[in-house]
Amino acid sequence: MKKLYIVDAVNYLFRSYYAIGPMTNDKGESTGALYGFIRSMQKIQKDFETKNMIAVFDGPDNKSSRQAVYAQYKMNRKGAPEDLFSQFEWAYEYCDLAGIPTICVEGVEADDTIASITGWAKESGYETYICSSDKDLFQLVSDQTFMLLAHKNNTVVDSRKVEEIYGVEPSQMLDFLAIMGDTSDNIPGLSGFGPKTAASLLKQFKTLDYILEHPTEVSGKKKQQTLIEQKDIALMSRKLATLDTSVVVPEEASSYEIKEKNIESLISFFREMKFTTLLKELGLLEEALPITTVEEPKEIKYNLVQTEQDLNELVLLLSQAKEICVDTETTSLNILQASLVGIGFATEPGLAWYVPLNSLLPKEQILDSLKTIFDNDEISFFGHNIKYDYHILQKYNLNIKNISFDTMIASYLLTPQNRKHGLDHLSLEILGKHKIPIKSLIKEGKKQISMNEVDILSIKEYCSEDVDYTYRLKNHFEKQLENTSLNSILKEIEIPLIFVLARMERRGIYLDSSKLSEMQKSLLAQIQTIKNQIFEEVGSEFNLNSPKQLSEVLYTRLGLSPPRARKKTEYSTGAKILEMLADENAAVSKILEYRELEKLRSTYVEALPGQIEPDTNRIHCTFNQSVAATGRLSCQAPNLQNIPVRSNEGRKIRLGFKPQKENWSYLSADYSQIELRLLAHFSEDPELIKAFKDKKDIHLHTAAAVFNVPLSEVTKDMRYQAKAVNFGILYGQGPFGLSQEIGISMRDASNFIKAYFARHPKVSQYISDCKKFVKEKKYATTLIGRKRPIQEIDNKNQIIRAAAERLAVNTPLQGTSADLIKIAMIQIDKEIQQQKLSGYMILQVHDELIFELPNEELPIFEKLVKKIMESSLTLKVPLLVDVKIGKNWAEC
Repeated sequence: MKKLYIVDAVNYLFRSYYAIGPMTNDKGESTGALYGFIRSMQKIQKDFETKNMIAVFDGPDNKSSRQAVYAQYKMNRKGAPEDLFSQFEWAYEYCDLAGIPTICVEGVEADDTIASITGWAKESGYETYICSSDKDLFQLVSDQTFMLLAHKNNTVVDSRKVEEIYGVEPSQMLDFLAIMGDTSDNIPGLSGFGPKTAASLLKQFKTLDYILEHPTEVSGKKKQQTLIEQKDIALMSRKLATLDTSVVVPEEASSYEIKEKNIESLISFFREMKFTTLLKELGLLEEALPITTVEEPKEIKYNLVQTEQDLNELVLLLSQAKEICVDTETTSLNILQASLVGIGFATEPGLAWYVPLNSLLPKEQILDSLKTIFDNDEISFFGHNIKYDYHILQKYNLNIKNISFDTMIASYLLTPQNRKHGLDHLSLEILGKHKIPIKSLIKEGKKQISMNEVDILSIKEYCSEDVDYTYRLKNHFEKQLENTSLNSILKEIEIPLIFVLARMERRGIYLDSSKLSEMQKSLLAQIQTIKNQIFEEVGSEFNLNSPKQLSEVLYTRLGLSPPRARKKTEYSTGAKILEMLADENAAVSKILEYRELEKLRSTYVEALPGQIEPDTNRIHCTFNQSVAATGRLSCQAPNLQNIPVRSNEGRKIRLGFKPQKENWSYLSADYSQIELRLLAHFSEDPELIKAFKDKKDIHLHTAAAVFNVPLSEVTKDMRYQAKAVNFGILYGQGPFGLSQEIGISMRDASNFIKAYFARHPKVSQYISDCKKFVKEKKYATTLIGRKRPIQEIDNKNQIIRAAAERLAVNTPLQGTSADLIKIAMIQIDKEIQQQKLSGYMILQVHDELIFELPNEELPIFEKLVKKIMESSLTLKVPLLVDVKIGKNWAEC
């Protein structure tokens, strides 16, 4: 039997809208519902190898027929979110491009069109699958018609399954809906008759007509009275739920056949929507990809260097170059454990060489020959994430002295809001090239091999593509950086910072693992004690790490009020929700305490010792310049920036980090209230500027101003509230957020914020100006000119738009703070090198720098670091750096 899949397109789009969450394209337009819709359509086609399919959309003015029966029909239903309307149109467009037939009948709801198509399909000998979760459509299920539930992994629902779900047969679904009503469509149903009652009555009496004709046979006087008094409402409800099967629909089989995709248009469509993953999955040859603005080299020549003559010719050619693209092939991503397998070079787009170190020539001969190139001060090198290559080459005494460009950082500077800056992604996105995937060389899983086991010719092609495409991307990005005035940030900040970060990564940070071993025993005991207290409070043991079990315990067994539903049978157990419930039951605060300790145990206390490099006895984390959209550095493998500083347990972890040598210390230098000082600078608020110039306690000053009391009368609680407002202003916090944070009423929080802005009108003006600037320019900028695109400022979704407005205000502050510490790091590192000091920088944690140094250098470092950090940028208020010295990180 032929199969036909009928898709309730609007149902899919609505489900996707709320399931996928905010997604936007380069124009800041919402695309999440569209992406989910496409994924669902693709899954149906893949799972069932469909040949016949149609997507059904609501027609315009589709409420008229049922509203003639009942004026309130669907009147309580909220309109679709504003940013969903455009996605309806795009879904229609996608279907057209993907060859999927569509139908949209004016004045007709999708349900009626689906019912009519189902009727035609049944008569025409099709087995029909209705793809929707709308319960109205379950009445169509028969021996030839099935429901397909996308939200349940494309589960097929037959007659037996309908009865299992609703307690009635498909033929009874119409009466079932008439009795219980439907709040989403505002179908009234019978008062007090829910789904269980409706199913029970129909199981006993079979039909609604029989029930209405014999109301006294139903048990319960109240139910009998309702059946008598609301008979007309029940019949009207059934009429409203009845599907119209007389809609004129195509009756030719060809109208439901999936056609050929319009590949070229699909590519353009996916690119416009920023659906790069979908682009990749098209599995196209390079010729099918769109023409890009990047010029293709006239000739592609990838050379393999195998003989002494090859090597000599390459060295001669490279020695005459001013700029060389370089890429290393290694056995590991870990800079300390990786072995060099080969090096790729490019001197122009399309022209590349691969020099293997595991071929015919001795490794030492190759390295000695290439050393003359790296020792040449006149030559600059560039690459994609060249910091990694810098590390690897340095291990083999090949020292890059000049770095001219990094395509990964360039991509990040131009599009910091994007998370993907990998070479494979950029090659596809900008050059229209599918790079050879690394998995095709080294495989994955149990079959994975090392790069030095891969065939040299395969590596030659792979590595040559790397340097070739990197060279092309450099030419492309250079023009864009110049056009957007970002070139100076790359050249003067990000490139010099590579050397600083590389030195920090190479040195690492010492960890006394014995301290963490002691802490582990203590933590495990604390965790067990808290678990026992929770189980005693609850009355039984359960899996604390299972959201489902925890939800059942909190909201069913303990009877707490669920703040908001996640599913019909499960409620949120997130940290914010539990914090709101902490006062209702002692077990909740214990659960929060358990989570904090368990995270410390698993993420740090147990994990950190395993990340100590045996050769150095130190941890070597990686600092990323192209992750945080604010411009801040991020830290990974491990992330030491996130070790809690305010909790006792977090401070205990920091005790384990200490100088490796005797008579050495740590020095910590931390910018004081940097973002508030930047707020004073940008807003030019006279009171804030004066407070900072006079070295006043800014939170005390704000409290005195807002509460209108002398400084001497400001209480600890007043200062705490003022501090929350000072920092909340930076992040666009409103009355609700403030009231939750400091435990006051919404009205008090609102009055507090109003009083703050009345006292600091320039701050209010600054916030308005930031939003206005971004609305006009579509980007925010830092003091030195770093830009962050914020296209979402015009999004029709209020939540997305509000988030964009917060970014508009916060980006100049947090971004400038990030720029400031980067400038300071470069200048401090330069001084350390010039003065040939023994101490060094080992860690950066947002606004703080940590140094490890011999005790005799403490006076030098204290003076040097403070002076440079406080003078890295000139502001309208003084910069202040707090310097602390200790025998471990905790003491700092």
